[in-house]
Amino acid sequence: MPTSDRQPVVRPAASQHPPDRPEDHTPTAGMTAPDRPTSRYAWYVVAVLTLANVAGFVDRQILSLLVVPIERDLRITDVQMSYLIGLSFTVLYTLAGLPIARLADRANRRNIMAAGVGLWSLFTALCGVAQTYGRLALMRVGVGVGEASLAAPGISLLSDYFPRDRLGRAMSVYGLGIFLGSGLAYVIGGALVGVVAEQARWHWPIVGAIRPWQSAFVLVGAPGFLIAALFFTVREPRRGGQSRGAGGAESRPASIRALVDYVLANRRTFITISFGFALSATVNYGIAAWLATFLIRTYGWTAARAGLVQGVLTMTVGVVGVLSGGWATDALVRRGRADGALRVGIIGAAGMLVSASAYPLMPTAGLCVAWLVAVNFFAAFPWGAASAAVAQMTPPELRAQGAALYFVVLSLVSATLGPSAVAWIASLAFRDHNALGYALVVVNLAGMLGAGALLLAGLPAFRQTAGRGSTSD
Repeated sequence: MPTSDRQPVVRPAASQHPPDRPEDHTPTAGMTAPDRPTSRYAWYVVAVLTLANVAGFVDRQILSLLVVPIERDLRITDVQMSYLIGLSFTVLYTLAGLPIARLADRANRRNIMAAGVGLWSLFTALCGVAQTYGRLALMRVGVGVGEASLAAPGISLLSDYFPRDRLGRAMSVYGLGIFLGSGLAYVIGGALVGVVAEQARWHWPIVGAIRPWQSAFVLVGAPGFLIAALFFTVREPRRGGQSRGAGGAESRPASIRALVDYVLANRRTFITISFGFALSATVNYGIAAWLATFLIRTYGWTAARAGLVQGVLTMTVGVVGVLSGGWATDALVRRGRADGALRVGIIGAAGMLVSASAYPLMPTAGLCVAWLVAVNFFAAFPWGAASAAVAQMTPPELRAQGAALYFVVLSLVSATLGPSAVAWIASLAFRDHNALGYALVVVNLAGMLGAGALLLAGLPAFRQTAGRGSTSD
């Protein structure tokens, strides 16, 4: 986007060194010997962050398969349940994200993420002893605070391990944690709901007797403590290590004023990308929250069957989708398309516009599942690209904070609006408890049309912000 001469512009590091130098594309460019991560070790770091992402999304999404028993035992409505799934988690997730990102641009990112994983795992387990709606909502707030420590610091950390033409693949592998985690949550939740009739209470040491749906939180929260310990095998890389030439100075944390000036100078890029991907994610969150309940109410499925189908599709087709999107992003960048990440986002929105509008209207469960295969692919396709785009549009000294701003918009719009919009439309517009299918179609059409339009409008501005005349960094 053209900027006024009076606006101070912090240019991305991509424009601060000559492009196309072989040494700038290696994992060791610009690092001293003790700091040089090997390619194998860099992928090990990706694996640790991906494992944490899996755990986070298991903890986050487990509620969507527990709608029926939670509503029954706590005597709440679909709308109240949507607040548990979205709003209670998201408020502190977004509010905590900015100060945590500010800290991550100055302090050790590895330690911040380790503490966050431990914190959200603790609050997830505590959800298992919550006996009232208010207490369960409060524990979900704690989960949100902990998970705020992973996304922005993780993007910042990986950006220092990988050059731009390999960043899409790295981010897509990291992003597949979303789909593996969500898939596991669906399978675990469905299986546990299936045993409710067989055992009214589960007995745990110290905790005592709790319901099966409460036991789900204890089971999925416990592994997080081991993952938190695993973070201490991750080395903190030198900041900007992949964004400067050999012998370049390490980037220093920038002030809040520098962040504000940079965002204002590149506001078209930030607005179109943040809100474009947020609208896309809104549809995904709505599907994640209500698909199992839709299958149960529409086709008479059991929760275990709905969870198994949703989980298997998410863990298989979804993973293929996000990896394909990362590969496509890197391929476009290597061919000189600096805006490759946004083009991948537009393709994903177009695919969802068709497939996610079709499956809720199918007369049989078999046809519905056939369309859900395409839905899972296109729903996952943009998310490695989205993280790569965020990393490309911010310089190293602002990267965690810039990513946090993006996640503030993404989360406030998608995680709160997605689950609740479906419930609102079904109950208020259609006035039918069983109208979830029509509500899912309406949310998809509005969300994906908006996402595609915004990302398309943002292409020229993103090329200026990310490329600054070089598309081969």
